[in-house]
Order: sequence, then structure tokens, then C-alpha cells
Amino acid sequence: MTDQVVLFFGLVASFMAGAVVVWLVLRKAGEGHEAVTETLRESLKTMEDKLQTLEVARESANAGLRQQIQSLAASELELQKETARLSSALRSPGVRGRWGEMQLKRVLELSGMSEHCDFQEQPAGEPGTRLRPDMIVKLPNGRTVVIDAKTPLTAYLESTEAKDDAARTAKLKEHAAQVRAQIVRLSAKSYWEQFAGAPEFVVLFLPGETFFSAALQQEPELLEYGADRKIILATPTTLIALLKTVAYGWRQQRAAERAEEIRELGSELYERLRAMAVELSLLGSQLDRAVQSYNRTLAAWETRVVPGARRMHESGAGSEDAIDAVRPVETPVRSIKAGG
Repeated sequence: MTDQVVLFFGLVASFMAGAVVVWLVLRKAGEGHEAVTETLRESLKTMEDKLQTLEVARESANAGLRQQIQSLAASELELQKETARLSSALRSPGVRGRWGEMQLKRVLELSGMSEHCDFQEQPAGEPGTRLRPDMIVKLPNGRTVVIDAKTPLTAYLESTEAKDDAARTAKLKEHAAQVRAQIVRLSAKSYWEQFAGAPEFVVLFLPGETFFSAALQQEPELLEYGADRKIILATPTTLIALLKTVAYGWRQQRAAERAEEIRELGSELYERLRAMAVELSLLGSQLDRAVQSYNRTLAAWETRVVPGARRMHESGAGSEDAIDAVRPVETPVRSIKAGG
């Protein structure tokens, strides 16, 4: 917008200079050109009005720009204050430890791990020990992963307040040395010997990517140094990837458990159906014997009872109605076919 204003003012200045020259020439030419002079005067008046309008717009734009600059400066000042307060708070070991634990818990939640099933906060070691890592993550196979978030950040925070590059580099080297020292301390605790089912490594959690990259810039061999001492350095990004793998393993474990439950329910249902088939077969046998007994009784009825009853009826005994015929049961009971 500023370049356009400058260009416009240049064009206006050129136009006005030319207009003044033309006006002077016309004035010398005599009063016969009064109409042209009047037209030029009106054009200059119009141009002057437009310049005033443009000046008002420019002043408004400058006022808005000044307000934005002041707002940006205030925001930057507030950010500096908040950063200073955060840096001051993180210098306290208790606050820094709690912040690291909160970051660690957030990472575990983002990874899909359940607090009551897959990990526990601040667990105690086996009886007789005092070691308390920040987190223990349970693996599906009964193993565990120990995570420690007590990373020293004092030197890194001091590097952000350094006055020159040399002082900043010195503090970053100190930060890398602090991380190395923490690796040594964790290795000496031998968490893998204190917890049943723990794998032979401990995760040293750095609650920010910048803490990790700053240490590696000064000591690129930190990863190998930690691995040699069974300590794995992890940032939120890498720990999320690790724990998502663990969460996937838990899902697979639960799917396998559900499949086993379904198999057991199927086996139980099959045994119940088999027992029911035995009962049905027994019931069929009993029904078959009942039918046979019924048919034998019916045969005796027809051969021994009915003929005498008919002779009595023919001699005038009894009512006029004849005895109804009784049909035998001829449909056999179906047998249960053997299953595969």
C-alpha cells in the first residue's frame, strides 16, 4: 500500500507541475482562453479533493498499522514474561519432575494406553527396594518397560538466556553432559533386576524434542552410549511410536483372548448338544417301547375284549352305540443320526 501511495503522489506532482505550466502559458496567451483556464481550475480542485481523501485514508492505515505493531509488541512482551516464568519454574527439581511426569502421562494417553490396565504411575519396586521409576508399562507377554522422566534441564534453560553464542554453546555442552550423567545414574539403578518381568533396558524420557536434539548436537554418540548401558533415550514422538506398538500388542492379545473364550464357549455348547442327543436318544427308545406296549395292549383288546363285547351287544346288552375302533400306532420313532 505504501508503494502505491508514493507512486500516486509522484503522478500527482507531475500532473500539477504540468498543469501550472499550462495555466501560465494560457494566462499569457490572453483572456481568450478563459474557458480553458476555468476547466483547468476545476480539474485542479478535483485533484485536490482526491488528495485530501487519500491523505485521510493514509492516516487511517498508519493508525491501524501502529495499533498492530503495539499489539504485537505487547504479545511478544507477554510471551517473554511467560517464558521467563516457565523457565524459572522448571529450575525447581520438584516442578520439573512433575512437569516431566505430566508430559509422560499425556504421551501414554495419546498412545492409547489404559491407566488401569497397561501402566501404573510411581510404582514401588520389589519388597526390600526403594527404587521408584516414574512409570512402568505392562507388555502383553507379562514383561514390563520401566520409564524414568527425571531429566536434568537446568543447563539447557540457562542456554536460552545466554548473551552470546559462546556462552550458549558452553551451556548446551553442559546439558549434554547432564544427560550423559543421568544415563550413568539410571544404569547404576539396574531397574531390570528390581522388577519381575522387566526387560533389560530402561527408557530415559526427555519431555521435549529440543532437549533431545540439543544434547545430540553436542554429543552425537549419546544414543550408542545409552544403549551400551541398557538406557534408551526417547522423546514424546519416539515414545508415542513405541507405546502405540505396545497398545497394538495389547489389542492383539485381547483379540486372542476373545477368540479363546469363543472356542471354549463352542466346546461347552458342543458338549451340551452331545449330552442332549443322548437324552433324546433315550427318550426315543422309551417312546418306542411305549408304542410297542401300546400296540400289544391294543392287540389284546381287539382279540380278547372286543369280540365278547360285540356278542353282549348283539344279545341286547348295553346301549345301541357300537364300540369305536382303536387304531394302532404305526409311525416309528425317528432315531438320531450320529454327528461328525
